[in-house]
Amino acid sequence: MGHLIPSSVAPYVLPVVYAVVIVAVLPLLAGYIVLLERKVMADMQARLGPMRVGPHGLLQPIADAVKLLLKEDIIPANADKLMFWMAPLVSVTMALLAYSALPIGPAFQIADLNVGLLFILAISSLGIYGIVFGGWASNSHYSLLGALRSAAQLVSYETAAGLGLVSALLLAGSLSMKEIVQAQYDQGTWFIFSVPVGFFIYMVGSIAETNRAPFDLPEAESELVAGYMTEYSGFRWSLYFLAEYANMIIVAGIATTLFLGGWLRPFARWHDHFPGTSLEFFDVIPSLVFLGAAAYCFYLAPRQPVQIQKIVMAAFGGLCLILAGAMAATLFASPAVMAGVHGAFWFMAKVIAYLYAFLWFRFTFPRYRFDQLMRLGWRFLIPLALVNVIDVGVAIILRQELGWSPFWAMLLMTLVTLGVAMWLASEGSKPATTLQPADTEI
Repeated sequence: MGHLIPSSVAPYVLPVVYAVVIVAVLPLLAGYIVLLERKVMADMQARLGPMRVGPHGLLQPIADAVKLLLKEDIIPANADKLMFWMAPLVSVTMALLAYSALPIGPAFQIADLNVGLLFILAISSLGIYGIVFGGWASNSHYSLLGALRSAAQLVSYETAAGLGLVSALLLAGSLSMKEIVQAQYDQGTWFIFSVPVGFFIYMVGSIAETNRAPFDLPEAESELVAGYMTEYSGFRWSLYFLAEYANMIIVAGIATTLFLGGWLRPFARWHDHFPGTSLEFFDVIPSLVFLGAAAYCFYLAPRQPVQIQKIVMAAFGGLCLILAGAMAATLFASPAVMAGVHGAFWFMAKVIAYLYAFLWFRFTFPRYRFDQLMRLGWRFLIPLALVNVIDVGVAIILRQELGWSPFWAMLLMTLVTLGVAMWLASEGSKPATTLQPADTEI
């Protein structure tokens, strides 16, 4: 798109266009993530999931949005009406604002800040105010307890998640999102392989930060009705969920950028061409992915039980064919166009894989008790994250000062960190000792 706009106005027009695209597409994307979540849950439970609204339930998010818009908006009589009205807006605004520094590929970014990661973390952290305001303004004990739980949970796990990110920042040497990706290209490896413990800590922390199961204690139906959202209904209720799913995409984008190579394709420094051409094998993979999806859709189309489902499945196959052709056409376009389109493809593929892990964990692990949640954060993750940061620093010193191989230095320190993790886990599994009252003589 930058090639279609004069260079003199592109720095001013493109960020506005990107912002409009994010604001317009994100609510629809969040709705279809909910549909994907329901479909994945149904598949794990050997059932079909939503199937009634549209072919294969594909229009279910649209029906849900219309229902929420038309539902009665109820405000409790003794609630703080202004704060009750503003609370969900605060959460969703902070979630959307955090996208301004997140690069979706090498070309799609609203603002390339030299402290981009710090900006994203700071802005997304402000979303907790919307939850606290909503719990307080509802004038409900259940809502207030859910809000307080959310604040305690965010403080606990944001500390661990931030320390997990520090281990990758030590290797990158920059807070700029683009420079972090460039550092992974220069070093020839994604940081998940250099600091796997840091990635694990951040993944667990990000699940807790976004109030996702098994850490969804602020909205625990079993004891708090619906937590901080108990008194909300209609569209205001949906704004909280929009903020939650927007934050899921944010944490997935951060993990992708810092640990999974961002928009880099696998083996980005390996340039092996097809014989007699300038095409590289990995550059053809996006086209092959869409081509395979098209073939699968055409294979399933005649097997559908209803005519409209056959038509829609065939239409999806045609759409995948068009996308495959578009991806193939970029191979013969300018290098900037190909890098932007293929970079966005690889970035979104990694984000989707990370989001699938969120769904998988939700339907696999039972919900923690709140005391178990706090114990995991303060007695395991935070100490382990501190040890991991120290060990990464030691590995860097071994590499720079003593000339060790980066592989062996990081391997040694990772093994040390894993040893500490095993010790912390064994200490945490011991039953708590009960203090016996001392014998007193009268």
